[in-house]
Amino acid sequence: MPKTFETTTRPLGAQISHMLKDRGVDVIFGIPGVHNQEMYRGIEEAGIKHVLARHEQGAGFMADGYARATGKPGVAYVITGPGLCNIMTPMGQAYSDSVPMLVISSCLDEVSARKGQLHQMKDQRAAAETVCDWSFEAGSAEAAYTLIDRAFVEFDSDRPRSKHLQVPIALLEGQAAPVTRNIVEATRANPDAVQIDMVIDQLKDAQRPLFILGGGVVKGQSDNIAGVIKTIGAASMVSTAGRGLVSPSDPLAFGPCLARPSSVEIAASADLIIVIGCELAEVDIWRHRLGHNAPMIRVDLDPVVLADDPLTSVSVQSDGADFIKGLAARLGGPLQTQWDIKHIAKTRAGWRAEVMAERPNIVPVVDAIREAVSADTMIYSDMTQLAYAAVEVWDMEMVGHWHHPSGFGTLGYATPAAIGGAIGRPNMPTMAIIGDYGFHYTCQELGVAVELGLSLPIILWDNGKLGEIEDSMIAAQIAPNAVIAHNPDYCKLAEAFGAKSTAPKSLEEMQAAIQSAFKADGPTLIYVTPDILN
Repeated sequence: MPKTFETTTRPLGAQISHMLKDRGVDVIFGIPGVHNQEMYRGIEEAGIKHVLARHEQGAGFMADGYARATGKPGVAYVITGPGLCNIMTPMGQAYSDSVPMLVISSCLDEVSARKGQLHQMKDQRAAAETVCDWSFEAGSAEAAYTLIDRAFVEFDSDRPRSKHLQVPIALLEGQAAPVTRNIVEATRANPDAVQIDMVIDQLKDAQRPLFILGGGVVKGQSDNIAGVIKTIGAASMVSTAGRGLVSPSDPLAFGPCLARPSSVEIAASADLIIVIGCELAEVDIWRHRLGHNAPMIRVDLDPVVLADDPLTSVSVQSDGADFIKGLAARLGGPLQTQWDIKHIAKTRAGWRAEVMAERPNIVPVVDAIREAVSADTMIYSDMTQLAYAAVEVWDMEMVGHWHHPSGFGTLGYATPAAIGGAIGRPNMPTMAIIGDYGFHYTCQELGVAVELGLSLPIILWDNGKLGEIEDSMIAAQIAPNAVIAHNPDYCKLAEAFGAKSTAPKSLEEMQAAIQSAFKADGPTLIYVTPDILN
């Protein structure tokens, strides 16, 4: 039966909101201004919830956190000029971490012949393009509709990344015909049987095959991937973004160890490497090369990744989760390999001991937090030493439940991203872990969590300094400089926003505070320092 299209003519700004609603958008994050107010004309009429951020950076991180929690694109509305500039950091984070985010901004109608206009930039579109997949300006209503649909199709079929659409103010204000475009159902590329059998032939000839799984697998239909990996019977490693893809109880699992320097020895001992949905980028392995000499099979949606390693013998452009499931189905039974289970367990224990030696005052805190939360808790962490230790020693039982700003590595991510995640998963446990310095970047977004009554524990780790930078300076024989800043009374600051706060004096008090925070009628700042171990 042919689709019946709406016939109502509206200002384009309102039509865009109605179109987004038809494409499944229920929430928009943003801040209105005189330049983009026409985009707000149709939000309520379309039945979309708008979340008012305190800063466009916060709006972007909320959209990112919402997208990671739900698998749906995060959408943000911002104004011309400074609004777009403020959200560029979240756009860069979403681009590097493969998060579907659509930023729609207003733009000036003419910038070549007119100067000195409010919010004017030399080239706003080009500026945005430096941190996202693409940035286009719509010259007509139909162009805006087409570009929105292009974004949604690419989110579903390609590697999901941030995208930017800007619309001139006069165009937003002008009357526009309704959308008369069918909603496109897009799917990702799947491997065929020939490709899978080619990989199986190499697997059966290998004695020590090693799977490396990354966040690209998480982006697919990754339900029960841990069980499927276990049935394949090969050794595995996961990236930070891939935690939860392999069960911690799997005796052949090396865990999230790619950043450990000695993981190079494991890679070198393998006679076949199968990398699925992982770039093996600097932020994955923290060295120039994985360290292998064996042939490598790459499975990824991104063709750039497929051609990255000179030892690649087979490349498959495919959704990673579907590839793993197809491989297990056609393999017919577990592989017989020469991996030593006792050696794997000993290696994992050794890596944990290394982290404890490097961060002796942090791992016990991580362990206590893990004991206090349920397996279905979704965690958003920041660039802080507490998180750096946690992503190596905290075994995740569920896939896609820990989100860390690995690629762009921005400070201030965790609080607003966790707010977006909590909005996307109502009545489900969500938690933020952030450092004292990073908290400064986006602490104003506490007001959003208070307004919405989100039961959100925010663990603030305060070591009184930029601890990781100080350690790096000392290691480089640089006298530590500019690593200590005056901090406020964080508990009073949180209370000034209307949030709850607590400063536990022991690990047991911290655990009780976390559990209470999940039941509270608003966010709770849980202030923790290294003194909690004394």
